Amino acid sequence: MPEWTPKSASAVAATSLLSAAALYYSRTDPEGFTFDPLRLENQSHAHPTIPACRMSKIPDLYSASKKCFGFRSSLNTGFDTWFTYKQVLERVAHVGCGLRKLGLKPSNETLVGMFSKNRIEMMLTQLACYQHSMVIVPMYDTLGEDALIHIVNQTKMKVIICDNEDKIKNLLKWGHDQLPSVKTLVHMNSVSTDTVAAVESQSWTILSFETLENEGKNNPVELVPCKGSDLCVICYTSGTTGKPKGAMIEQNGLYRSARAGIANLVHVFGEEFSKDAVFLSYLPLAHIYEQILMAQMLMTGASVGFYSGDVMQLINDIILLQPTHFASVPRLLNRIYDMIINGVNQSRVKRWLFDKALEEKEKYYKRGIVTKATLWDRLVFRKIQAMLGGKVKVIVTGSAPIAPPILRFYRLAFGALVFEGYGQTENSSGASVTLVGETIGGEVGPPISCCMIKLVDVPEMNYFAAENVGEVCCKGVNVFKGYFKDEEKTREAIDDDGWLHSGDIGRWTERGTLKIVDRKKNIFKLSQGEYVAPEKIENVYTSCSLVAQCFVHGDSLQSTLVGIVVPDPATLPAFAQSELGLSTTSMEELCKHEEVKVAVMKAMAHSAKLFELKGFEQVKDIHLTADSFSVENNLLTPTFKLKRVQCQEKYRPIIDEMYRKLSQSQNRPRSAL
Repeated sequence: MPEWTPKSASAVAATSLLSAAALYYSRTDPEGFTFDPLRLENQSHAHPTIPACRMSKIPDLYSASKKCFGFRSSLNTGFDTWFTYKQVLERVAHVGCGLRKLGLKPSNETLVGMFSKNRIEMMLTQLACYQHSMVIVPMYDTLGEDALIHIVNQTKMKVIICDNEDKIKNLLKWGHDQLPSVKTLVHMNSVSTDTVAAVESQSWTILSFETLENEGKNNPVELVPCKGSDLCVICYTSGTTGKPKGAMIEQNGLYRSARAGIANLVHVFGEEFSKDAVFLSYLPLAHIYEQILMAQMLMTGASVGFYSGDVMQLINDIILLQPTHFASVPRLLNRIYDMIINGVNQSRVKRWLFDKALEEKEKYYKRGIVTKATLWDRLVFRKIQAMLGGKVKVIVTGSAPIAPPILRFYRLAFGALVFEGYGQTENSSGASVTLVGETIGGEVGPPISCCMIKLVDVPEMNYFAAENVGEVCCKGVNVFKGYFKDEEKTREAIDDDGWLHSGDIGRWTERGTLKIVDRKKNIFKLSQGEYVAPEKIENVYTSCSLVAQCFVHGDSLQSTLVGIVVPDPATLPAFAQSELGLSTTSMEELCKHEEVKVAVMKAMAHSAKLFELKGFEQVKDIHLTADSFSVENNLLTPTFKLKRVQCQEKYRPIIDEMYRKLSQSQNRPRSAL
């Protein structure tokens, strides 16, 4: 008989305690929040508790003590500086009067440039412009020099508000000769006396944002608030080819799209929706996606913290702010997921526990219970939840498709409601969104309340509306007014009956939800007549765990597709070591190994089979590169969309060589049987 020791007694006690806890949690519903079963009608009308007013009135809705905007005063602090809704309203009034003092007219013809990362000053300016019927034009430096010059000159903006000295130096490179409309630069951070002198040498005026506020405080004027039919923002789409186009978004479009997008949340949370809501603003406010998210937070009285401005600090920003509402894009969500799965796969025990935890939590979710308080949360998911601050209730994703298994992971592991939205800049980022309690991935929900959707035939791709599949077209108050000073492009986007043509191929499901299945834009024809939508294929291949990025190429002179593939540095080295016996962890070296290429192609073929790609939609050869596609090397737009023309130019010699080898292999005489 074994000796009884305190150590063995502790082990028995621990086992007994764990067993008792498991039994208790299996018989007791954990704390959390609940939702009713899916109801499509929840999407068809706005909830009455959402404030029915234009954005110019938003800061005046909430109590004096309610936190509105906050930020970290330095990288050594948390979110230690906050302004209440009352304080924001006062500052907005001062900024608006300050803009008027600069000579700007309270008119919808007045366009104010904002050249800044997400900051409180940016939102103060935006709300101030709304109170004086002005229009904001956000810009970002990754657009490139030619695009920035084009935007400034096309809008003839007189005032540009910049966050730092580098932005001002960028403008100085072109000066008055190339930017003749500019009269005044406003800076948020301090600038050197040399920079001030350089600005003045261009016959431009320069002043600080603080001075702008003080001038407005000392020179009050009457408000001229915007109307619902007024423009509120011109969002320049970066575009994959050509000059950027300025999408004109109206006040009603922004407001109604934002209001419709949160209807389901208010159905779940009711008046509690904004009680403790905290949101991190880090996606660029120059894009309509973040504009809509910001409008939703302000309309419901949430507290908004601005990230530190450094993407390397983003995780710290999230942890310090502890947001309840987190919005992202698939690119970031996929990276977090891959990092977690890579760690889980290091141990069979970890993998079993992880899969078991997801399975058990899914049982609660299907009963309408969203929670972070199960035994499995304590055992498995607590550290994972801490990556997003530990308090997230709502996760929103948009701008690109995301794989169903990843959506399931975020719903269950983070104990949150996860929504996938579908839209584009031209429909104020809102056409449809998944419903509360959605469990089926790969669909983007029914239309939101302010938007109608119809499908139209695309005969060249064999898609017909009579079969519930075709190009997605939208109509409603959320559809943009057109492209600024570009009637030709506007007519290409909106037909004579007012329908916006998205270029996406959608299918109505039996449940009445929309599923994006293909892409009409950027399609090309192979030599044997098949039409190919490369973006759809690239999305399939990047769902493969070994692939981080992919560029699929084909043209009418070739019968097959080839690809440029950036392997995932988070997964490839470990895979190469365990499966291929390669000791090197250098991505450059791994990309040169033929066996690595074969393994990546095999994994891509598995994804192609999983997503049912046709034979002609699958690449027949690939080239591996360790150089990521990025905004900096001009292969991605600022919204992380592939620049196809630039990719073709950069990799043309490699593409030609792949086709040469494929042609040789196809023409090689077969040996006699």
